[in-house]
Amino acid sequence: MKVSGKVIVVTGAGGGIGRELVRNLLSKGARVAAVDISHNALEETVKQTGAASDRLSIHLVNLTDPAAVEALPEQVLKQHGAVDGIINNAGIIHPFVPVNELGYDKIRQVMDINFYGTLYMVKTFLPHLLARPVAHITNVSSMGGFLPVPGQTIYGASKAAVKLLTEGLRSELKDTKVKVTVVFPGGVSTNIMQNSGLADAGNKEMSKDQVAQLLTPVQAAAIIIEGIEKDRYRVLAGKDSRMMDKLYRLNPRRAAELIADKMKELL
Repeated sequence: MKVSGKVIVVTGAGGGIGRELVRNLLSKGARVAAVDISHNALEETVKQTGAASDRLSIHLVNLTDPAAVEALPEQVLKQHGAVDGIINNAGIIHPFVPVNELGYDKIRQVMDINFYGTLYMVKTFLPHLLARPVAHITNVSSMGGFLPVPGQTIYGASKAAVKLLTEGLRSELKDTKVKVTVVFPGGVSTNIMQNSGLADAGNKEMSKDQVAQLLTPVQAAAIIIEGIEKDRYRVLAGKDSRMMDKLYRLNPRRAAELIADKMKELL
């Protein structure tokens, strides 16, 4: 689906990949409804869009609240008159610890935001998307959604759930005009640590060389939107995601052991 002239809803739009998705979409002539839980973050996104902000609306929504999500389409329709696509980008990680050291409250929070937030958005907007001449659903999973990452096992489980939800939707909607894309970003240099409440969690910082190997949010957003415009089934964002996808298909055990060894250096 070409995004020019379309109305796209983007979650997690207050920073990182989400903010760059908003900026990229606006640069291509789309109208955007930016969704986030932080008003200040959304205001910063507006500032960074410049003159294009006249095609942008902001919406303060807690994605873990079904009622709040169900109220969103009316707000978007009031602002833009239609909705042609959603990009479920919002997500958080948890402290880099084994499952047996992770509390149930944090487990529920990660699942609520990453999986249920995506599910609520899909179920709420799908009737509107089915009524459009052409529409698109994009769900952001993770490289950790197809490959186990020790220390982020629950995060990975939430993103694996997003993966299968999206693939199931693709099959269910294959005879409709709603296209579906699942995205698997690898390492991206965002503020997900701080946004997940982990700034003081004692996790080791990455070296300059490690940071230099990460995809930038601008690059990640461009890859995602290219995937939408080409109606791709799967989008692997980053060299690490593409490489590990190939290795995991060839030898799942070897791929899992490789990541486990790498995580020993970070944890």
